[in-house]
Amino acid sequence: MKILHIAGGGDRGGAKTHILALCSRLKEQHELKLLSMRKGEFAQDAQKAGIDTLEIQSGFSLRDFLLAKEAARQFQPDIVHCHGAKANTVGIFLKLTLGCTVITTVHSDYKLDYMHSFLRRQTFGRLNSAALRLMDYHVTVSDTFKKMLIQRSFRPSRIQTIYNGLDFSQKTPDFDRGEYLRQQGLNYTPGDVVMGIAARLTPVKDIPTLLRAFAKARQEEKRLKLLIGGDGEDMDKLKTMAAQLGVSDSVCFCGWVSDIGKFFKSCDIDVLCSISESFPYSILEGVKEGCAVITSDVGGMQKLIDQGENGFIFQPGDVDTFASYMVRLCQDEELRRAFGERLLEKASRIYSLEGMAARQSQIYEYIQAREARGKRNGIVICGAYGRGNSGDEAILGAIVSTMKELDPLSPLTVMTRKPAETRLLHEVDAVYTFHLFRFRRAMRRARLFINGGGSLIQDTTSSRSLYFYLYTIYIAHKLGCKVQMYGCGVGHVSRPFNRRLAGRVLNRSVDIITLRDTISQQELSDMHVVKPDIRLAADPATILTPASPQEADRFLSSHGVPVDGKYFCLALRPWGNFHDFEVFAKAAEYAYHKYSLTALLLPIEVPRDLHACKQVAARLHTPHYVLGDAPEDVRLTIALLKKMRLLCGMRLHSIVFSAVARTPCLAVSYDIKVSGFMSYIGQSDRCTTLEQVSESWLCQQIDQLMEKENPEAADEICQKLADMERENRKAAATLLGIPFPPSSNS
Repeated sequence: MKILHIAGGGDRGGAKTHILALCSRLKEQHELKLLSMRKGEFAQDAQKAGIDTLEIQSGFSLRDFLLAKEAARQFQPDIVHCHGAKANTVGIFLKLTLGCTVITTVHSDYKLDYMHSFLRRQTFGRLNSAALRLMDYHVTVSDTFKKMLIQRSFRPSRIQTIYNGLDFSQKTPDFDRGEYLRQQGLNYTPGDVVMGIAARLTPVKDIPTLLRAFAKARQEEKRLKLLIGGDGEDMDKLKTMAAQLGVSDSVCFCGWVSDIGKFFKSCDIDVLCSISESFPYSILEGVKEGCAVITSDVGGMQKLIDQGENGFIFQPGDVDTFASYMVRLCQDEELRRAFGERLLEKASRIYSLEGMAARQSQIYEYIQAREARGKRNGIVICGAYGRGNSGDEAILGAIVSTMKELDPLSPLTVMTRKPAETRLLHEVDAVYTFHLFRFRRAMRRARLFINGGGSLIQDTTSSRSLYFYLYTIYIAHKLGCKVQMYGCGVGHVSRPFNRRLAGRVLNRSVDIITLRDTISQQELSDMHVVKPDIRLAADPATILTPASPQEADRFLSSHGVPVDGKYFCLALRPWGNFHDFEVFAKAAEYAYHKYSLTALLLPIEVPRDLHACKQVAARLHTPHYVLGDAPEDVRLTIALLKKMRLLCGMRLHSIVFSAVARTPCLAVSYDIKVSGFMSYIGQSDRCTTLEQVSESWLCQQIDQLMEKENPEAADEICQKLADMERENRKAAATLLGIPFPPSSNS
């Protein structure tokens, strides 16, 4: 593959290290050329590294752009890869004039790049912001920056992440540490503990927080010394601040550092205090030389640092916590050594230069393969999403993960009530459910439309929702999409006109329907829906895996719930004119007195279910807990249910989640879909209707479930659902025209 990299040419520090390290490895696998839009040190170092480098700097910007265009025309790259603001504008010029596929690596928060200069922010900053919006793809060097772009409405389907890498095998030779530090200007004496930071002295690096924390720590530990490597417009202000804090004799501003290895090898602790970073190379450079690390919580540091195990993380601007970590590491030489060794082992394993280059090559191949598919390439998913119902979000999460696994080259677009939240949570493109123009535009680009799980084809709640979902199915088919109703429930459709309309649309517009229960199958038969390929499957949420027990414990603790308790979970909801919540309270009291189970009331849809939870809680005379919100991540909900001893569920997905968690469950059905699911898994004797529920029936079920533990049956149900759920994925693969792997059990 032919790759043209473009850099501004004034790059220093982490950005320079990233570009040169990446290009030096990629040139071994691809035909690579680097354009430096400035002559000087950057281009010279690139040439020394054996990178085919062309320097462009005529003194006239338009001529520079034309020279870059001519170089690109002669090279004919498959992909143009830009780094930095100036390079981004050149890249967009090449896209508009030559039709190149252009990507950029986001090395920093572009809104903070020129925060020190109003004029530059309003000119170069705005120009770069516009160029970023026009890029075909974005590469971020941390998940933090990926989320930042998504929050700013960049398309998640066009963002890839690659973490910085470093050659950890190259160590700096030994030297006289004391002599080096004194040469830099530090007032060093043997026994001092030296902290070091290598950074541009600009506002985004927040060196004032470092100086304040250092001054505070020095009051307790006089052995601390601080070495600041870097230059920038804040140099004089920071020197004045150090003097005002009374630490000038312990702080050394040594200017720009040319030998970064020697700099960090002379330090005991590598510190970072930025308010925003991508993934800072300065931390990896310190780790390579054995430094312990204290860093602000920026730029993917959570991925590298395990708090208290191999380093310390503090929130940006938190002077007191930062200072306390300085003191602790200063006083504990063994802890510094242990942190350094553990962090080196982890970093060299995860953040290798070879791994970074391999990941970048994968991204190039992904982009080339995706571009080769043309404009008709995508999957649109429609359902009752963005309404705060964890069951519906579980369905969406399962479908999204399945589609990404089945066909990574197909971008996903979700119709949702809350596009911003859906984009961030599931990292997919999203449009507002009722924005029909954007919906139709997405359909024209898609190959597959998924009517996504749940009971969308029903008129129990309203006819309007039925008409809307039938309309989306009809339009998707009319605009050329294959259509799948995915792991859904159907019914009940009660009005004669609605039944005729639904039958007609489904027969004419749907290719495959996969169902989560036999009652839905009968409903389709009664409506004379016979033309689609109809298959029995299972609810998509059955493939979800629970979060870790530690995450569940943290959630419970944050809500004041003891993690080692024995709990009877109630997942209830309001329904119609039902007000007899006393029966649930009596059953919960029975479980407490006989089996020492504490009631825990869990809302599945917030805030709607909280009313039912509070109604039961108000009638309880035994200890109990009400969770005021449901976890955003449904995997965490499953993990919580895994810790429960019993579940009494009304919400269908509380019952589905309990099956995945293998937690014994009794169900109270307010709708045929609940009793249908319980019958489907062979547990109809554990289900009653809302009209028939009684204290005696609930207590009887509690006795049976507590006295007859049957983990084998729970495993069997879970396995049955997993096997049936494969039909959803198999159907999608058929419509996408891609092979589907056989079951490991076959």
